[in-house]
Amino acid sequence: MTVHHLNQLLLACSLVLLVAVAAVRISSRSGLPSLLVYLGIGVVMGQDGLGHVHFDNAEMTQVIGYAALVVILAEGGLGTKWKEIKPVLPAASLLALVGVAVSVGITAAGAHYLVGLEWRQALIVGAVVSSTDAAAVFSVLRRIPLPSRVTGTLEAESGFNDAPVVILVVAFSTAGPVEHWYVLVGEIALELAIGAALGVAVGWLGAWGLRHVALPASGLYPIAVMAIAVTAYAAGALAHGSGFLAVYLAAMLLGNAKLPHWPATRGFAEGLGWIAQIGMFVLLGLLVTPHDLVDDIPAAVVIGLILTMVARPLSVLLSLLPFRVPWPEQVLMSWAGLRGAVPIILATIPMVNGVAHSERIFNIVFVLVVVYTVVQGPTLPWLARKLRLGESEGPADLGIESAPLERLRGHLLSVAIPEGSRMHGVEVAELRLPAGSAVTLVVRDGKSFVPLPTTVLRRGDELLVVATDPVREAAERRLRAVGRGGKLADWLGANGANAGGVH
Repeated sequence: MTVHHLNQLLLACSLVLLVAVAAVRISSRSGLPSLLVYLGIGVVMGQDGLGHVHFDNAEMTQVIGYAALVVILAEGGLGTKWKEIKPVLPAASLLALVGVAVSVGITAAGAHYLVGLEWRQALIVGAVVSSTDAAAVFSVLRRIPLPSRVTGTLEAESGFNDAPVVILVVAFSTAGPVEHWYVLVGEIALELAIGAALGVAVGWLGAWGLRHVALPASGLYPIAVMAIAVTAYAAGALAHGSGFLAVYLAAMLLGNAKLPHWPATRGFAEGLGWIAQIGMFVLLGLLVTPHDLVDDIPAAVVIGLILTMVARPLSVLLSLLPFRVPWPEQVLMSWAGLRGAVPIILATIPMVNGVAHSERIFNIVFVLVVVYTVVQGPTLPWLARKLRLGESEGPADLGIESAPLERLRGHLLSVAIPEGSRMHGVEVAELRLPAGSAVTLVVRDGKSFVPLPTTVLRRGDELLVVATDPVREAAERRLRAVGRGGKLADWLGANGANAGGVH
């Protein structure tokens, strides 16, 4: 590649990014997941579109897709709240294991008997479409005010179920007889155990290191966090474990560790996640040949109906039997099993392995994902309202950014009071911060001043709080407690432990 070619590539990539960013506004208004817009950009640029770009490298698509999934899972894990996901871990784990098995069996049977696919092809299709997509689930569910149990279960499931599905697709796509089911179960259990152990270990060590080592520049913290998450994936994969599970768990530990400069880290990860989604979906759009899809549309619609109306509801019902989940929540979870880039990327595995009729498998999966995402994505908010599962938003949480002062053995906490925070109207003295911490500066309407104990805080204020090392976490807990429960937070739940439930 010459410098001239590089210039052309940079121009094309930057224009695609700008179009994709502008398209997010369209998708957010319509309720459609942005993945459809990005796929459309790739199709328009492809050989049947306006760009006439010829691209058919399935192996490169698979490699880039895996890299993008690592970033997307890391971003999703960083945004997952442990307090929401902890109570639903057993349910999410069963959905990711038992639910996948049920979905694969029912979908494969339907693909074989109703569509006429050979058993190997039917099993591959069943496994490929049984994985819910983390990017689609994260982008849609976080815009809908659902009960935390529903959101936590679906987000955790989408983070967990990639691992067993990848193992199944690789096993079904390998030449020779398919292994006995108990061998596959053993391999899945072993890989998940290795991935989980390495993910937790890398995440815990990374969080401990970032809390105890002050980096010379705030911009290094986001880079370090993402590097730790990617390290978890690579370590898990090289140890013959589940790298996808490892990166998700490591990122979740990092995201709940109250690291320094967290808002900047979160914004950096979110930006990388968007770039990964855009690049991955545009590349998948380029790989598909639209005129080859027409013959496979009926098969995709039939398999999608089996998956959406039979396999997914049964997998949810059987997986959640031990937990007595109310039926409205089960209905919503059944409909919210969104597919996205993950099935399309997994559909490149049989293409790379040379499985017979693998191009048809890819086309069926592509059509299925597009059609049912168009149907399911926009209707989720409507269904949630019909099932009366919409949840009114509670008091807004504070945005707290911590910057370590290594030589002074202290921390600067930058606190933003958002709309809806119950810190509005509280006097500085009523914050009752622990000894060793104090509010030193308030910025209001663009002007800063040193507050008095009687200064009343307002929405939109930014506070600068100084705290010594031993009391930094206690000061953060107290600030968040007041933000959720007001000046009476101590009486409504020590350090805000129960304040979040007071409205």
